[in-house]
Amino acid sequence: MATKMKIKKGDTVKVIAGDDKGKEAKVVQVLPKTSQVVVEGCKVVKKAIKPSESNPKGGFANLEKPIHVSNVAKVEGK
Repeated sequence: MATKMKIKKGDTVKVIAGDDKGKEAKVVQVLPKTSQVVVEGCKVVKKAIKPSESNPKGGFANLEKPIHVSNVAKVEGK
């Protein structure tokens, strides 16, 4: 069930737990059904891309994965 989130797209947040602890960045996407947010430049993973017509060589792409909302804190305007 989707819950009301206090963090919105475009807000600046600080990561308070996990590998990216201490980073401050903007929220790119909010996922209320799973209580997660995607933060710019945090929790970046490499994904293998198969060769296709649009990308004949294939290769790797860097993706930002979601972080649980309890692991970020909203930063008030400076």
